[in-house]
Amino acid sequence: MFTRYRQSPLDNAGTGRAFGAGYGTKDEAETAGRDAAQADKVEHVIKNQDGKIGPKNSYGNDPRNVPG
Repeated sequence: MFTRYRQSPLDNAGTGRAFGAGYGTKDEAETAGRDAAQADKVEHVIKNQDGKIGPKNSYGNDPRNVPG
């Protein structure tokens, strides 16, 4: 799940479904992306305006504790 800039508006994309284009603020887009990632139990990646990867949060399917 990605929250990203597309030209000017923010949108969310991921897990094979398109949704949530044109949020008014970054906070609105992040909230919608986080909620969708939690529902789908996937990682939520927030991309900065320059396209670089920013914060990431995982909401499931993490590997068990592996030594090393």
